[in-house]
Amino acid sequence: MPFKETVSSWSRIAVDSALEYDTPKVVHIKSKKVGFINRLIQIGVIVYVVVWAIILQKGYQEKDEVVSAVTTKLKGVAYTNITGNPNLSIEDVGPYNRIWDPVDYVIPPMMDNAFFVMTNMVITPEQTRGVCAEDPFMVNVNCEDDPNVCRKGQPVVNGNGIETGNCVTYTYPDGRTTKTCEIEAWCPVEYDVPPLEDEAILVDAQHFTVLIKNSVSYPKFNFEKRNIAESDNKTYLTTCKYNSVTDPFCPVFRLRDIIKETNEDFNTIAYQGGVIAIFVNWDCNLDKSWDACRPKYSFRRLDNKNAKIAKGYNFRFGKFYVKNHTEYRTLTKAYGILFEVIVTGTAGKFNFIPLTTNLGAGLALLSIATVMCDIITFYILKKGNYYKSKKYLYVENADGDEYNKFTDEPLPPVSMNAAALTSGQPNLIDPM
Repeated sequence: MPFKETVSSWSRIAVDSALEYDTPKVVHIKSKKVGFINRLIQIGVIVYVVVWAIILQKGYQEKDEVVSAVTTKLKGVAYTNITGNPNLSIEDVGPYNRIWDPVDYVIPPMMDNAFFVMTNMVITPEQTRGVCAEDPFMVNVNCEDDPNVCRKGQPVVNGNGIETGNCVTYTYPDGRTTKTCEIEAWCPVEYDVPPLEDEAILVDAQHFTVLIKNSVSYPKFNFEKRNIAESDNKTYLTTCKYNSVTDPFCPVFRLRDIIKETNEDFNTIAYQGGVIAIFVNWDCNLDKSWDACRPKYSFRRLDNKNAKIAKGYNFRFGKFYVKNHTEYRTLTKAYGILFEVIVTGTAGKFNFIPLTTNLGAGLALLSIATVMCDIITFYILKKGNYYKSKKYLYVENADGDEYNKFTDEPLPPVSMNAAALTSGQPNLIDPM
């Protein structure tokens, strides 16, 4: 077939397909099986729309997301004394035997939607700039067998200073010695081992309390509220403690109770540190009274307690001072618990527009019943081809044809004999 004819043929087919029209046709099928399936699917769709989408999911309400602000205030005082530890000398325990108040263990004093409580620490007092032996736990600084390991001017990888090129003696807290590279740094360097084994210095932090003040608003509904009820007074706030059963709305939390809600052991997490989330949920139905909108608290540990390396949570900070015209610092490696306060919530209030939208979407889902029944009727039942032939009717173009006014069927073309009759000529064919 010539190329032009092929293109013309395909073009004609494409145009004919594009200009076809499908009109709905109703076919009543007397089948109890198909009828039962149809009603079952329709009932299922109606139940889903009414019960789930409208009632349970409150599809009749307009929604708004919470806007929140959080502040915290910690209280609690503890005294630590580790003098009786046989592995530590009097000089070692000096920095740890002291009183601790919120200024000491809340670092930094203010954070956005979070607070950190120091529960364990490694303290290196009276550091000053100078030269000293590097920590033997650092990589490539042990020079006892090879003094040439030390390279002048090279920083120690993940270490404390810059190598001077000398190999010097390092003395452990228990009196043992070894040879390490000399460095220029803040000296003496930190001995990165907690003073107590498997026990936090500030284990009494479990008795500390935190007041969480949370203000929320839903701008779309002009709604504002705090987690501290207006009926609460100062006496209530100083005496109440949060309890998920007896007092679930008290905004004062004991740290031990928070950790208990996460199914963790306080001493374990206090020793190596961790991250805890405090969830404050404000899901409110504003069709009810203002007082019915109350927060719900929940707790979860966020860091991986089973991590093989870099477990827990810690960081270092220094306190600087000058003595005899020389600058000193006290270096503290702080282990502790970082509490993240996460506020979530959605408020809903009746509105006619979402109600009609959900109802309209539900009515559209009823077409699923028709589609499912067509599939079952045409492709699963034994007489599927018979039903399909009754549903689909193909009609050719009949523009210009004359139709019988009684049957709506197109009339056959007028024959020569019929034309002769209309023109007054004799009929040449017997009409019978």
